[in-house]
Amino acid sequence: MSPPRNQARSALLLLVVWLLLILAAATALRARADEPATGDPARGEAIYRKCQGCHSIDRNRVGPMHKGLFGRQAGTVPGFDYSAAMKASGIVWNEQTLDAFLSDPRGFVPGTKMTYAGVKNPRDRADLIAYLKQATRE
Repeated sequence: MSPPRNQARSALLLLVVWLLLILAAATALRARADEPATGDPARGEAIYRKCQGCHSIDRNRVGPMHKGLFGRQAGTVPGFDYSAAMKASGIVWNEQTLDAFLSDPRGFVPGTKMTYAGVKNPRDRADLIAYLKQATRE
C-alpha cells in the first residue's frame, strides 16, 4: 500500500474511534440525566414541610401517609380513598417512579386526586426523595 493510502485509512480509523468515543460519552450522560440525582436528606426534610399540609409520614390526611412508601404499589395504603387512576396505575414506588410523579403528578398519573402541581427543581426532588427514603422506613 502506498503511504497516502495508509494515511487516509489511518485518518478514517481515527475519525471512527473519535465518533465512537463521543457516542459513548453522550450515551453515558443521557443515562445519568434519566436517573434522579443523589439527594441531601436534611435539605429534603425542609422541603417535606411543604408537603405536610396534606401528608404525614405515619397517618393518612388529605393525602396518604408515606410510611413504607418505597417498594409499595401505588394506591394501596389502607384506609385512604385513592382515585381510580392511582389504584389502576400499577406503579411501584421507587426513586425513579417517585421522581417522575413528583415532577408532574397529573402528567404521570392522569386522574390523580393530588392537586399539587409538582416539584419542578430536580435537586429539590432528589433531596425530598433522599429524605423520604430515610423517614418512611418501616
